[in-house]
Amino acid sequence: MEHQSAGHSFPPVEEQLAVIARGTVDLVETSELAERLKQSRATGRPLRVKLGIDPSSPDIHLGHTVVLRKLRDFQRLGHTVIVLWGTATARLGDPTGKNKTRPQLTKDEVDAHKATYKAQIGAVLDLDRIEERENGEWFDSMSFMDCVRLAAGTTVARMLERDSFADRYKAGEPISVHELLYPLMQGWDSVELRSDVELGGTDQLFNLHMGRELQRREGQPPQICITTPILVGLDGHEKMSKSLGNYVGVRDTPTDMFGKCMSVPDAAMRDWFTLVTDLSAARIDELLRGHPRTAKVELARAVTADYHGAAAADAAVVEFDRMFREGGRPDEVPEFAIPAAELVDGAVLVAVALAHCGICKSNSEGRRLIEGGGVRVDGERVDDPKAALIPGSYLLQSGRRKFAQVRVG
Repeated sequence: MEHQSAGHSFPPVEEQLAVIARGTVDLVETSELAERLKQSRATGRPLRVKLGIDPSSPDIHLGHTVVLRKLRDFQRLGHTVIVLWGTATARLGDPTGKNKTRPQLTKDEVDAHKATYKAQIGAVLDLDRIEERENGEWFDSMSFMDCVRLAAGTTVARMLERDSFADRYKAGEPISVHELLYPLMQGWDSVELRSDVELGGTDQLFNLHMGRELQRREGQPPQICITTPILVGLDGHEKMSKSLGNYVGVRDTPTDMFGKCMSVPDAAMRDWFTLVTDLSAARIDELLRGHPRTAKVELARAVTADYHGAAAADAAVVEFDRMFREGGRPDEVPEFAIPAAELVDGAVLVAVALAHCGICKSNSEGRRLIEGGGVRVDGERVDDPKAALIPGSYLLQSGRRKFAQVRVG
């Protein structure tokens, strides 16, 4: 890899530190990072900045992009960013934050997820300027005794310092031996890549520290660990999650993306501006001092433009105003039919109808939407998750954006 010319291609250290520190939680250690950046400017050698991604699911949402945007910061500063696909670790399953053992994936499942995931991270990163690796490169060829030697570098007591393991152990929940290997595998990735910096969410701090420990053991300078916050979802309380229905997907249509961002709770606005837009701190302060709706339009426009372009974002503003401020509805509402043969006792649950029409992914998600107060049938709010529809035609609505006309029976 070519080095940049010494002392001229990288911004001043303090300027780089300001960019890197924005929207971060942990930075271990700032003094080490400053020294590493200083050396980088003196030698013209870009830092090697690693982000490990386990392709354990096919799609990503704005919550996933928070750490991707931090990786892009390093890319824009001129450093080498490494996207490490966890083709081996994904098959093992990251136990972070889990109260039970995760199901293991097959290689075919991981490869399929990787293909769709890569296409989506291209909306944030310049894929032509990343170093791509897979940790299957080294783990697939390791012998059992190589694994034993890797495990000999730490203790069970050290692993139980991790909150998720400690909690499960105290509760008498089973912890599989292979789960204890996961932090070691992630740490060994840093040794193989000789990373200067590793990024992750706040729930990854233990694993990032393991990389520092293993690098020291192997005689390498320990990597700097940087964590980014967990993005709160549209409900304003829980972590953004597809299973909770409180997410904005990077593949959402411009209209959906804009409309969802307009529903971000006021209390979460500053975090959203900081973590998912490039607006300056001064501009964010100015917007938050003004009217909340003006701020939300700016937020929604910025996010939509990032993934669909400025023209699509402007069109989404117009559509949003027409649909909701003026009391309108989409020009075209998709139509669906639920045949009589699929009815139970002559009716169908509203939650089932929502899933049938594609408004949500599953019946359980439909129930959660109803319990959250976001579902209307023919304009009337539905609060009972057991509510059902008898034969007839109905207009279903979820939130302010999703509509479907369904004919029952």
